[in-house]
Amino acid sequence: MRIVRLAAFTAVLVASTAFAAEPAPSAALQKFFDRVFQEDLRENPEVATLLGFEGYGDKLVDRSAAATERRKARVNARLAELKRFDPKSLNTQDRISRDVMLDGLTRDARVNETFGKLPFGADDSDSWLIASPIQGVQDWFAVIAKTAPTRNAKDYEAYLKRLDALPLTFQQLTARLRVGMQSGWMPPRAVMSTVAAQIEPFTKGEPAESPMYAPFLAFPDTISAADQAALAARGKRAVQEKVQPTFAAFHAFVEREYIPAAPEAIAFSSRPAGPKGYAIAAEAGTTSTLTPREIHEIGLQEVARIRAEMEKVIASTGFKGTFADFQKFLREDPRFYFTKSEDMVAAYRDMAKRADAELPKFFAELPRLPYGVRAMDPREGDNSDHYSRGALDGTRAGFFEANANNLTKHPKYDMESTLLHEAVPGHHLQIARAQELKGIPEFRRAGSYNAYQEGWALYAESLGYEMGFYKDPYTRFGTLSNEMLRACRLAIDTGIHAFGWTREQSIKYLLDNSGVHDAYATAEIDRYIAWPGQALGYKVGELKIKALRAKASAALGERFDLRRFHNAVLDDGPLPLAVLEARIDDWIRIEKGRKP
Repeated sequence: MRIVRLAAFTAVLVASTAFAAEPAPSAALQKFFDRVFQEDLRENPEVATLLGFEGYGDKLVDRSAAATERRKARVNARLAELKRFDPKSLNTQDRISRDVMLDGLTRDARVNETFGKLPFGADDSDSWLIASPIQGVQDWFAVIAKTAPTRNAKDYEAYLKRLDALPLTFQQLTARLRVGMQSGWMPPRAVMSTVAAQIEPFTKGEPAESPMYAPFLAFPDTISAADQAALAARGKRAVQEKVQPTFAAFHAFVEREYIPAAPEAIAFSSRPAGPKGYAIAAEAGTTSTLTPREIHEIGLQEVARIRAEMEKVIASTGFKGTFADFQKFLREDPRFYFTKSEDMVAAYRDMAKRADAELPKFFAELPRLPYGVRAMDPREGDNSDHYSRGALDGTRAGFFEANANNLTKHPKYDMESTLLHEAVPGHHLQIARAQELKGIPEFRRAGSYNAYQEGWALYAESLGYEMGFYKDPYTRFGTLSNEMLRACRLAIDTGIHAFGWTREQSIKYLLDNSGVHDAYATAEIDRYIAWPGQALGYKVGELKIKALRAKASAALGERFDLRRFHNAVLDDGPLPLAVLEARIDDWIRIEKGRKP
């Protein structure tokens, strides 16, 4: 997953001087970027397929110890080569590209140094996630199946070869996890109770019902009926002979060996990398220099602020009772829940149409790539609503995938903010815009900074007030509840991993403040425990974008154009927050000098 999260590390400030005459693009630097990007595609064939690149659909990542060492060694070599390009001689976009890649490589080198002899490199330092309830094999390989290209027989042949490669890949994964067991590099036992059950659907049952059989459920017209039947038969055989035995062996290992060996301590700072390891995770999640203590305090302040807003909304409804009483009322009143999955999906599609109509008021330029709204595969269980990105070349649309599987856990009152976050003006608009940008290297178009991407999506939720959403108090409460969830993350993630919070204490804190269901709160806390630092990016990123908007508005006064500001945020692709701030500073200066 190296490419998609290539730039998910701390910022290096980009030079902000505006040049009267820009140097020509550096052909040598572009050649370096292209070579690195192609190397990363070869190292990450699954992500290459996800991005829409051909020629990788028959391969899986080499997770051997030798491959890990190869990737580690390549970091320092790339750093040395990149530093030979003098930023003073580069034009603006080349300088940004240099800073973005330098930032990621510097972070990678620091991770490699800090984590020492542990069995992974910076590109997979969260390697225990492969056997966890978050981003585990059950999630990742379902995505691989769902996004596999199915345009012609060649695509199916490639996918069948990929299934043939599963046994070796899982042998490598198991070997890596065993090294983790020896070193203590494991997720806490408390979060592992659901993992075996999540993997189980891949281990048995009718082959056609396996998540890995997904590409064979529908064929293009370009393949004859006879060839379709033959491919479907081969797909069933591959599931029965390769997929199910491979996952069954992994399931047995996880259940019988791995989980019993998991430690009790939940704090990341208790792992071999220690407090320094968590500090790196927090910096990676936020692309900031904020310390865990500073992040924790911001979280507590935001929780108090949002709680006051939620209390005002409750009062506006005339409800008589406590905050907890109101939460109980929202969870139990049937008016707030759909009874039919198709009704929920239809409601989301209506919201999407309304959001689409508002976009020209808020953006000077919009991406061309369309997106769809569809129900999540029932086999994905209680996974959260999410966005699946389109292909980098525009040949596959993006999709907002709604969890319509368990309607009692998905209330109506938080659907608007969810749609705005995941689709437009959130993830789809931002990612599609980045993918369509011209004049920047592919690694920037395909990349992602957690704080930028999730911060933008949370900021997009807040735009709902200006876009005409959240008109009734219950929807406003749901929106505030979603924002509260992200604020609680700052306090809880740091609380768990740096300040001794217990799992039970964290669950209670989230329930007391956010209004989410009990099961959701438990799953959320387990996410923070298993994936340290990732959840910090949402609120930190949103607060930075809001601060930049306020800064630009104050500096430009009546000349401030919100549509142009939004494109200024989006039109360099994903950036670390300090680089984003420098770019907005440049934009403010340019806007001041622009003729009305």
